Formats: sequence, C-alpha cells, structure tokens
Amino acid sequence: MHDQATLLATLDTLGIAHDNIRHDAVFTVEESEGLHTAIPGLHTKNLFLKDKDGRFWLVTVEAHARVDLKALPAAIGAKKLSFGKAEDMERLLGVSPGAVTPLAAINDVDGTVSVVLDATVASAPRVNVHPLENIATVGLSGADLVKALAAWGHSPAVIPVPSAGLDKQD
Repeated sequence: MHDQATLLATLDTLGIAHDNIRHDAVFTVEESEGLHTAIPGLHTKNLFLKDKDGRFWLVTVEAHARVDLKALPAAIGAKKLSFGKAEDMERLLGVSPGAVTPLAAINDVDGTVSVVLDATVASAPRVNVHPLENIATVGLSGADLVKALAAWGHSPAVIPVPSAGLDKQD
C-alpha cells in the first residue's frame, strides 16, 4: 500500500501539479470548515459504498452536497447501495474512515472499487482531497485528478451525481 510520500511522488512522476498543506486531523466535513476558508478551491466529501451485488464504489462530491442515495444506483449502474464497512475500505483502499479520498484508488491494484466523480469535481480548477491521511490536504485540478485515476487503472465515471440539494451552513 502506498503512503502519503509515495502518493505525492507518483503525482510528481505523472507531471501533476499539486500542493500539500498539513493541518490537524479532521474526520468530518463539519470539522474541516475552518480549512475550507483557509484553503481555496472546491472541498470534497467521499462516500464508500457497496451495492447489493457486492461491488464497491467510491463517490466524490462537493463537501456540502447531499447525495440522493435512492437515485444514485440508477445513475451509476448499481443495485441498492449501502455504506461500505471500514474493514473493506482499509483492505481495498488502504485508508480509514475520515481519510477517504479518490486518491486512495492508487492502492486498489485489483480494480475492485469503481470511482465516481461528480462532474463539478472533475471540472473544478482546484479540488482539495486528503493524501491518504486526514492530516493534510492536497490541491490539484479536477482534470489532473481524472488523469491520475486513469493512470492507476481507475478511469472515473464523471456524472452529475444525483443531489438532494446543498446542506446549509448558516
């Protein structure tokens, strides 16, 4: 399994411009709110899911998006979805809850997990994701995120992920 250092070196090898900002550990979107104002760009959240047929999915959306989990299966070609277990996430992606990131696809050498990026994420000039740990944030373009995933054999499905709207952070 890759660690943060080898992940960042791999991005360098692919010619992907990125920065890496270290910070205190954050486990939820709510905990990371302060980072959202300090670090420019689109911030993300990730859903690790398993469908009725036992297929695993990693869905990345804007941090405040509320994903319509009833409409999502039809949008991605899956059967009924539920949240995946932490043990499966750690075994397949090498990350623990709170550190989930589309960059973890680098660790899924068998291609077990299908990656889905919301179209807004894939087209963003700057996307902020964890580099396999929740003590840092990597910023890169959405296009470069797609490029990295494709290089690792995980060409993502880029779709408008069905949304129930945005959470209000008032």
